[in-house]
Amino acid sequence: MSWTSHQINGFNAWTGRTPAMEVTLLPELGTKMISLRNRLTGREWLAPADGPLENRGYASSFADSDGSGWDEMFPTVNVCRYPEHPWTGTELPDHGEVWSIPWKVEAHGDRLSCSVHGVRMPYRLEKTYSFAAEDRLRIDYLVTNLSPFPFSFLWAAHPLLRIREGMEIIVPGELRQIAVSYSEGDRLGKRGDLRSWPQPFANRPECRLDRTGRREERTAEKFYFTGELPEGTASVYDPGKQEGITFTFPQEKVPYLSVWANYGGYQGQYHLALEPATGFLDDLAHAMEREAAAIVEGGETYAWHLEVGWMGTKKPVSP
Repeated sequence: MSWTSHQINGFNAWTGRTPAMEVTLLPELGTKMISLRNRLTGREWLAPADGPLENRGYASSFADSDGSGWDEMFPTVNVCRYPEHPWTGTELPDHGEVWSIPWKVEAHGDRLSCSVHGVRMPYRLEKTYSFAAEDRLRIDYLVTNLSPFPFSFLWAAHPLLRIREGMEIIVPGELRQIAVSYSEGDRLGKRGDLRSWPQPFANRPECRLDRTGRREERTAEKFYFTGELPEGTASVYDPGKQEGITFTFPQEKVPYLSVWANYGGYQGQYHLALEPATGFLDDLAHAMEREAAAIVEGGETYAWHLEVGWMGTKKPVSP
């Protein structure tokens, strides 16, 4: 279990590997993870870039980035204005601040430490990568509020997974309802509309949200599960290959889970993201109004973690 520094397409890169897993990050591109590979099967789980790896810099549109890999969304997902003193009216950019700026990275034995400071808000975001087991990556996150005032934030993981038709999205069995954040052509309805999971329409049994569709469907949706999560877990399983990937996280710190399912409907791209989040429905201002955002008090810290592991031939059964 070690980390090595090297170059990829002119960018500094860090790669960590075990006998079962290999991970590669680009610090200059917001610590984007560009590879998450199962070394036992050879499967690459992250969606590749259609063109060069790039973003257009701070406060640029996420749509103009390369549409690949795993980025960090913080302290919002949608563009919004912070609604409370002392930063009232401060605009927070598309998909947050930290995906589009360089991070500081240092290796310490089997751990890789990454950190970045806010641009328009006074915070420091840190994450540390380690391997909890040969087949399990752990990311420990820590937000430090560098001001004397309470700071609310919305963090979401944004791992764009390489998929094919018919893969299964597995979430806790108690989850029965979703709220729409975005739906191309309003297929599922407008923002805030509620639908049943996994079949959103009683009269259309063929429409299932727990199976990946075909690129030719030209659909794209982002939705959040409503209510408290009974446990922090979500998986994607490929029954054809009998392997999958599982995300686990502490639901008391990361109480929301969303899904971004893009089957050709957005920019012609084809990928899926399971997105644990600390706030609800992508817009930080909206989440704060609903008291559905994480809060770190002045001078304090807020910590959480996310683990990523492989599923073998036996998929988990929803509780």
